[in-house]
Amino acid sequence: MSDNVSVEAQASDPLKTVADAMEHAVQAARDGASDAKAKVDQALPAVNRFVSRFVYTTCYTISYGVVFPTILVARSVPKDNPIVHGLVDGAHAAVDMVDEMRKRKLEAPSGEPSPAIGQS
Repeated sequence: MSDNVSVEAQASDPLKTVADAMEHAVQAARDGASDAKAKVDQALPAVNRFVSRFVYTTCYTISYGVVFPTILVARSVPKDNPIVHGLVDGAHAAVDMVDEMRKRKLEAPSGEPSPAIGQS
């Protein structure tokens, strides 16, 4: 009979019922947080692999799409003609201009601006 009295006393105490409900809610939140952390720890390597693979595939596709047509066109142009000579001479002029710009930058005192490109 004492068991019945204690069960009835607990059931009739609304504060105890609210406290028990809050305790269960806090425990459920803790369990949910630990479950969520475990799921994130599981998912993170998969996301990293996906992003890495996506970046690799994108860069590979872009580089292949640029390099293949360029090489195809370069190999199809005959070697001894004015187009090739003009491209080669232009490339040499560009390299010379970059070397000249570097030389001017190294020779210029630290407080003075370097002369404009193409001016002597």
